[in-house]
Amino acid sequence: MNNGLFYAVLTIIFGLVVAGIAHIIVRWLKKTASKTDSHLDDILLEALGKPLVIMILAASTYIALTHFEILPETVTGFAVDLYVNAFFILIGAWIISTFSYTLLRTYGSVIAEKTDTDFDDRLLPLLEIIARYLIWFVAFLLILANFDIDITPLLAGAGIAGLALALAAQDILSNFFGGAIITLDKPFKVGDRISFDTFFGDIVAVGPRSTRLKTLDSQIVTIPNSRITSNIVVNYAQPDFKMKVRIPFSVAYGSDMPRVKEILLGIARNAAQKTSWVLSDPAPSVYFLEFGESSLNGQLILWTNNYDNAWDVQDYVNSRIDEGFRREGIEIPFRQVDVRIRNTGGS
Repeated sequence: MNNGLFYAVLTIIFGLVVAGIAHIIVRWLKKTASKTDSHLDDILLEALGKPLVIMILAASTYIALTHFEILPETVTGFAVDLYVNAFFILIGAWIISTFSYTLLRTYGSVIAEKTDTDFDDRLLPLLEIIARYLIWFVAFLLILANFDIDITPLLAGAGIAGLALALAAQDILSNFFGGAIITLDKPFKVGDRISFDTFFGDIVAVGPRSTRLKTLDSQIVTIPNSRITSNIVVNYAQPDFKMKVRIPFSVAYGSDMPRVKEILLGIARNAAQKTSWVLSDPAPSVYFLEFGESSLNGQLILWTNNYDNAWDVQDYVNSRIDEGFRREGIEIPFRQVDVRIRNTGGS
C-alpha cells in the first residue's frame, strides 16, 4: 500500500472516530438539554445532531480523496467544488428545515394551547408544511444555480402552476379563511342555536372548511364557511339563552278587552310561578294590536330562560288561555264562510 492510500484510509478512519465521538457528545447534550426548562436547546441539538455527523464523515472522505493523489488525473480535473457546494446547500437546508419545523411544532403548540380560539391550531399545520417544503424548494433552486442551470423557466413555470393551483383551490381557500374569520369574530360557538338561510339548529362543529349544524329534526347540515361569513346569521344563544316568546290571540268583536288582558296577564304570572322556564322578570305584557276582519287581535309577550323551552311555553300558555276563555265565556272566533243558494227557477 502506497503512502497516499495509507494516509487516505487513516483520514477516513479518523473521520469515523470523530463522527462517533460527536454522536456520543450530541446524545449526552440532548439528555442534559431535556432537563432544562427551555426547549430551544433541544430544538437546536435536534437540528444539528445528524447533519454534524454526516458533515464530519463527508469532510474526512473529501480530504482523503483530494489531498493524497489517489484519484486518476481525469477525475481530479472534475469540478469537485460544485458538488461540495451542493452538498453544503443540502446540509444547510436540512438544518434550517429541521430547526424551523421543530421550533414551530414545539412553541406553536404551546402558544395554541393558551389561546381561546382554534384558529392557530388550524394555521399551525399549514406553517409547518411551508417551513419544511419551502426551504427545500429554495435549496433545490440554489443547487441548480450552483451548476449554472437557468432557473428562470422553472420559476415561471412554478408561478403559472401556483396561479393554476390557487384558482383551482379558490373555494378551499375561501372556506379556510372563512373558518378563520368565524374563529376570530366568534359569531357563534359549538352548542349555540342559530338560524342561517332556511336552516335552524345547533352548531355541532366548526371546521377549517365547513360548519356543521344539527337541525331540530336531528339532521346534520354541512355549510361551507365562505357562505356563513357572507350571509346573515341569527344566534339565539347570544348575548344569553333568554328568549322572548310571542303568543298571538284573537277574540270576537264585543269582547271585554280589559278583562281579556287581565286573564292573559294572570295566566302569564301563574306560569312564571308554577314552571321553571317562564320568567317573571322581564314582566309579561299584553298588547291589543289590530281590528281584524272578524276578530280583535293582540299578542301576549313573556320571556323564557332558555330558547329550548319556547314550544313548552307556548303549549302551556295556549292550553291555559283556551281554558280561561271558555270559563269566562270569551269567544275565540274562527273563519267561516256563508254560502247562499238562490233559486232562479219558477215554482
